[in-house]
Amino acid sequence: MQSNTPLQQTPQSNINVYSIAWVIGLLFYFVEYAVRSSPSVMIPELSAFFNLSTVKIGSLIGTYYYTYSITSLIAGIALDKAGAKYTVSVGIAILGLGCMLFALSNVFTGNVARMLQGAGSAFAFPACVYLAAKGFSSKSLATAIGFTQCLGMLGGTAGQSLVGPLIAGGLSLPVYWFSVGAISLVLCVAIYLITPLEKPVAGDAPIQKSNWIQPYKIVFGNVQSYLCGLVSGLLFAPTTVFIMIWGILFFQHDRSFSFEQATHISSMVPLGWVVGCPLLGWLTDVLGKRKPVIISGCMVMILSIAQLLYLPAMVNAQVSMFMMGVGSGAAMIPYSIIKEVNPDNVKGSATGAINFITFGVISLLGPLFGSLFGKTLTTTNNHTAHFQSAGLFLIGGILLALIISLFLKETGRKSKLAAPVVSVL
Repeated sequence: MQSNTPLQQTPQSNINVYSIAWVIGLLFYFVEYAVRSSPSVMIPELSAFFNLSTVKIGSLIGTYYYTYSITSLIAGIALDKAGAKYTVSVGIAILGLGCMLFALSNVFTGNVARMLQGAGSAFAFPACVYLAAKGFSSKSLATAIGFTQCLGMLGGTAGQSLVGPLIAGGLSLPVYWFSVGAISLVLCVAIYLITPLEKPVAGDAPIQKSNWIQPYKIVFGNVQSYLCGLVSGLLFAPTTVFIMIWGILFFQHDRSFSFEQATHISSMVPLGWVVGCPLLGWLTDVLGKRKPVIISGCMVMILSIAQLLYLPAMVNAQVSMFMMGVGSGAAMIPYSIIKEVNPDNVKGSATGAINFITFGVISLLGPLFGSLFGKTLTTTNNHTAHFQSAGLFLIGGILLALIISLFLKETGRKSKLAAPVVSVL
């Protein structure tokens, strides 16, 4: 994205330094995904810790996505305007503070802490992309960004498969959350000390407030931007709302799996992301089209969930959830489309916009899912029907995403889209 106060070009001597900063950014992204997913393995402990019902704990956990969504609008443009040194440091510091506050057994501070976690986490992926662009040549940039996404997904897996046994083994919640907060603050100091300071070029005009808003006027004036966000949000919802909040409890109560089994099953979804995100991205490049891959990803998700609901003995639950994770990798494809249907000078803001819409959808669906299915999890007399009803809710969202995807502009290299589409609302 361009501004009236461009940052200086990256000196050759700083490229290796930015590569090191990118590695620290990877750790930031890994930690934030672990922070995002780990509450799902400790809902009973959190319920006792905060003295709240499991439904209210689900709502408390979900406040993460409110601030993640809103702050996504700020993160990308802040990096473009102010550079990485201060922007990324502030993001990690906010995450660390949120983790430490979550170690206090107070409902008010718990909600504030979870919102701070969401706000700080929103800086992680944009920061990694920004630092990678500074530290790598164009030939290796795509590989670096792909590796970034994979490491984040591994963080989501670790937040369940590694943290679950620790909590079950007696690790207290205050010790866990304070420790993660301390690790975040160490990363904050490290990236602040290592990342070069970028200064505006002398003689340029000062940044006008309107210049910060104008890119979003362009992106949000394009109907395609909303369609991209809706598709991505609806495809992320089954993995985020279900797996990262309620999945373990559902597998325990509705399917009678042990805690260890339920944790392992749920952790297979982010592991599926590790495979699905780069695989489906590569497939769109090979085919030269994006929409068929999105539709295929939707179908894989639907079939995986339907098999788990109605033919659970046919395929192991771990395999079903892994395949669902692979299919949900299609949720990342609209992130490419939104950049391709908007002008070149607002691509950074386009990323912030799709994050805002995507996690806005999740913020709305989370409480709805909890109200419809979470509160009856322990009181239902028919756990099979309860599990199937919840699964059909997820399938309905995926079907809606599939239908909306039909209205997306095809932007692959074999498409006829010669120029960005800007349809003003």
